This record gives sequence, C-alpha cells and structure tokens, in this order.
Amino acid sequence: MSEPIKLRELAHSRTGDKGDTSNISVIAYRPEDFFRLRDALTVERVTAHFAELLDPTAGPVRRYELPNVHALNFVLPGILRGGVTRSLALDAHGKALGAALLDIEV
Repeated sequence: MSEPIKLRELAHSRTGDKGDTSNISVIAYRPEDFFRLRDALTVERVTAHFAELLDPTAGPVRRYELPNVHALNFVLPGILRGGVTRSLALDAHGKALGAALLDIEV
C-alpha cells in the first residue's frame, strides 16, 4: 500500500451546480491512478467528508464511474441548501466543494 497523500496530488476536480445539488468530478492526472481513486473515494467516504453540509432529507450521495476518462462523478443532493442564489451559506458553490474534496488523504 502506498503512503497516504492528498487527493490533489493525484487528481483535479470539475464541478457543477444545479438547484440545490452539486456534482463533483474527480479526474486522475494519470490513468494508472484511477483505480486508487476508485477504491479510496467511496460514497461512504465522500458522505462522511461532507456530513455537516449535506441535507439528509435530500437523498444519498451518488457516485458514477467513468473509467474511460479516469474519473469519478459524485452527485450531492441538497448540499447547496436551496441553491447558490438562495442559500445563506458562505462560499457553498461547487468550486469550493471540489477544493474541499481534494483535501482528502488517499
């Protein structure tokens, strides 16, 4: 097993917001790192990482694997608390969430 490192050393993120849902794609810099990402970034791990921000009534975090582009896409319903333009949360946009996810150690 490799030494734990910050996710940002292996991947970058792209994000999007739609209503109160944010999606975060994590894309490996190198194809061979995709499997490490896939094994480390489970739905449970991402849910725990964002537990304080998620609305449990909005539904579970979902993960989609995109192995051809060495990426995972996470859909986080309710995390924007009504949407970017309606929320009183400070800096809750997907870009900030993507940066926060890249801080996980894998």
